[in-house]
Amino acid sequence: MNFINNNKLTIIGVVVGAIGGYLYYHYVGCGSGTCSITSKPLNSTLYGAVMGSLFFNIFKKES
Repeated sequence: MNFINNNKLTIIGVVVGAIGGYLYYHYVGCGSGTCSITSKPLNSTLYGAVMGSLFFNIFKKES
């Protein structure tokens, strides 16, 4: 439980980024299938999760 409390912003960033990555794949995607990130839903979701966690870590306060 202590891990979750210490990394709350990172976990939220992963979830928000994963949802955003999947939505990007679903609504924008890649018509030709040659795009490395947006050609598959797994790639878009994982990329969004990584970017979300990095973005939300900007706002984490160091103790």
